Amino acid sequence: MNLRDTIVAIATPMGRGGLGTVRLSGRESRHIAESILRFSRGPRWRSWGNQFAELVDASGAIIDQVVVAFFEAPHSYTADDVIEITCHGSPVVLRFCLERAVEQGARIAEPGEFTLRAYANGRIDLPQAEAVRELIEATTLYQARVAAQQMEGSVSRRIAPIKEQLLELISLLEAGIDFAEDDITVAAPDEILRRLKPIESALRQLIASFSTGRLVFQGFTLAVAGRPNVGKSSLFNRLLEQDRAIVTHIPGTTRDTVSEATTIAGIPLKLVDTAGIREASDLVEKFGIERSYQAMADADLTLLVVDISEPLAYADRVLMEKLEPLRPLLIGNKADLGVLGDGDFLPVSAITGQGIEKLREAIVHRLAPEGLSAPESGSITSIRHEALLREASEALGNARLAVEFQIPHEMLLLDLYAALRPIDAVTGATTADDILNRIFSMFCIGK
Repeated sequence: MNLRDTIVAIATPMGRGGLGTVRLSGRESRHIAESILRFSRGPRWRSWGNQFAELVDASGAIIDQVVVAFFEAPHSYTADDVIEITCHGSPVVLRFCLERAVEQGARIAEPGEFTLRAYANGRIDLPQAEAVRELIEATTLYQARVAAQQMEGSVSRRIAPIKEQLLELISLLEAGIDFAEDDITVAAPDEILRRLKPIESALRQLIASFSTGRLVFQGFTLAVAGRPNVGKSSLFNRLLEQDRAIVTHIPGTTRDTVSEATTIAGIPLKLVDTAGIREASDLVEKFGIERSYQAMADADLTLLVVDISEPLAYADRVLMEKLEPLRPLLIGNKADLGVLGDGDFLPVSAITGQGIEKLREAIVHRLAPEGLSAPESGSITSIRHEALLREASEALGNARLAVEFQIPHEMLLLDLYAALRPIDAVTGATTADDILNRIFSMFCIGK
């Protein structure tokens, strides 16, 4: 795509609404706007100012009354001239405005092209650009807060000192090679290892943050399992805070998996209610139990529910042993009826709500033992970033081994540059065009 073109797109969601916005960006934005709009006193282009205008057709007939906002380069979203025309939210009117702009020389924007221009013009770096998409796609307020902090550069601020220390070490070794003929040792092995240690440590901490960051944006799956009539479906409904699964006193009411989406602590959650596990009495129930085991195998965490208002049944013990490799969270339901069962179970009552908040906390603690990082901490949430940082960490490990085996500095530098390249790819300093196209193609058009 030609980043010198003037581009146009509808920047608001498709469909009818009170208002809709058509966005122009590029050096011809003002000229195109003046060609499709009529200003009662002539256009007055004041940066970050609004003015009233009429959207007209080729003959001069009025189609709509609009408000025009102008953002002069470089103080705009794209760092180019940007004009936003806010019309009434009729899809017909918005489409007409878009077509008129194209007639006057604008090109319809590709997905994410406005943000791509902001990146290409140096207004934001690549992690900030990717955070824009995550903010748009956020489904919880916590996700939005994390994305907003990343847009402010929280990830970049954590990476910057790592890169700076690595560059200092590379410069030191490059200088040592220049002075090699003079038999001057610029960096002894101990000094190189001393400088490598904080770089490796900071990189490992950043990579470790992905375990939490992944949860924040990808969410997790939670399976509720147990033998029939222990209150799995009631607990499922209580966690959802709605009656989604059918609940009766008849054992085996749930004969297939039932799933629903919700959130816990601002993290998206897919909650799966499974069929009660017992010796199957018919073919349909047998299939349901098989699906239950599959749901537990696929889940990030399984809640194994027992009835603690009665002594622990033999079937419960067998199920606990069978699911031990999955490390399920043991839940004792029906605590409101009294506690007779023995074992290390978290007592709850799906009927009264007793212990449900502690259960939510236990779920979060199991999935994120270190706790949910504050948005300001700059956790890694992108699989692309995590893979690149792991690549850098492996290269630094090779560099450390090279020092320990007294490999010449020329070879050691190859490992250090191999660590620098993926770090640069995170921030966008050395990102190839095909990677950029892949990243921005996932954006919505108009952003």
